Amino acid sequence: MLVAGLILAALAAALHVYIFWMESVSWEGPAARKTFGIGSAEEARVTKPLAFNQGFYNLFLALMAAGGVIAVAAGARTVGLTLVLAGVGSMLAAALVLLLSSRQHRAAALKQGTLPLLAVVLTALGAALT
Repeated sequence: MLVAGLILAALAAALHVYIFWMESVSWEGPAARKTFGIGSAEEARVTKPLAFNQGFYNLFLALMAAGGVIAVAAGARTVGLTLVLAGVGSMLAAALVLLLSSRQHRAAALKQGTLPLLAVVLTALGAALT
């Protein structure tokens, strides 16, 4: 169960790296504009600084979770599990905020929060049982 939780944490980290890419690197491109519902080039230009900053939050959460997976694999179980649960727990909390605060973004919140939710549950259960 712990291994499954760590795999899901790594997948959640990969998803958040992709979100970072869209928000901080390719915000004005067609894929990011479509994904985030940015209607015009002007709207993308105006919101770019906010998206850039938000993208880095996603990157830092991804690095925390990925670093935790690596630490567990290297034998530093306590440090690794702490990093994994802090990283995916924060991803899950952010998805819950989005889910509860924006009806129009509920689908995105569910996509963003499913892997972290499963990672939290399986990692915590796996850690408790081993």
